[in-house]
Amino acid sequence: MLYEYEAEVLGGLEAFAAEELYALHAEILFSGRGAIRFRYTHQPEALLQLSTVTAVYMVQEFGVPRPRALLGHQHFEQIVAAITAVRRLTAVQQFRTLRLSAAGEHSPVMRRLVADISQRTGLAAVDDDGDLLVRVRPTSDRSGWEVLVRISPRPLSTRAWRVCDRPGAPNAALAACMVQLSAPFRDDVLLNIGCGSGTLLIERLLYGSARYAIGCDIDDAALACARANLAAAGVADQVELEAWDARQMPLHDASVTTILADLPFGRLVGSHSENIHLYPALLGEAARVAAPGALMVLLSHEVRLVDQVLDDQRNQWELLECIRVRSSGMTPGIYCLRRLV
Repeated sequence: MLYEYEAEVLGGLEAFAAEELYALHAEILFSGRGAIRFRYTHQPEALLQLSTVTAVYMVQEFGVPRPRALLGHQHFEQIVAAITAVRRLTAVQQFRTLRLSAAGEHSPVMRRLVADISQRTGLAAVDDDGDLLVRVRPTSDRSGWEVLVRISPRPLSTRAWRVCDRPGAPNAALAACMVQLSAPFRDDVLLNIGCGSGTLLIERLLYGSARYAIGCDIDDAALACARANLAAAGVADQVELEAWDARQMPLHDASVTTILADLPFGRLVGSHSENIHLYPALLGEAARVAAPGALMVLLSHEVRLVDQVLDDQRNQWELLECIRVRSSGMTPGIYCLRRLV
């Protein structure tokens, strides 16, 4: 049976996800508002490797006026068939729990639906973080109902290599988009300023090798976390981790070709008053170590402050692009900059 799919995407990053889907020869039906609907006729296991999306769902549409009709034999068997197809994409034992998400999910109809699915599949129903996530919602034109089954036992943006997590770590799908903006090349001399738990380093090195890669952070606990994640990702031998202050790094002038940075927002890490002094010093030091024409891709929620610093340093950095992203209730900016000659 052929299914349509829907990719859940961080708002603002739809173009990156669409490009990745086009590369897999998917037929995109529509894109926007954090979702991409598409058809895919090749092996669906390939969708599990998407790096720029949050999650992918198998979609079924039912032309019924009320969700109660989903309990009928024909419709219910179609839902079970979709769940069976999803479970075959990975090891079946990875799915142990079931979560149903819907408006009115505690209504008698929805509780009956989740109970019937649980009984049929042997999965234990839970109220959150289920391995098998099933979403029920009206169709866009309100003429029927859709059932969406997530194709992976956890979001695709929750990477298997993340064995150590820290508050404020960037979403891995967002990090993958930042990596693409940096125009990765195998001869890059890469510097990740404030590397934290290693998300940007790992996404960059899983994309492709670099001639040399350095991650720096003044927090020893962050560096320990990064080491664990780099090892889990299998790229630890490709990175040098250093306990450096990004405002004064022991690097030669014009020695770096690519810089990635997730700057402190002043919420979980640092403060706005600290950032007022940190950002100019950090971008100034980055300009010193960056070779002419080097690219820097940075992420920050402090968009006004970044704009002000870039205006002050306009003889050092050229702004190529700024993408506002909707993530966890915030709208940080991804800045793609080029070091001026």
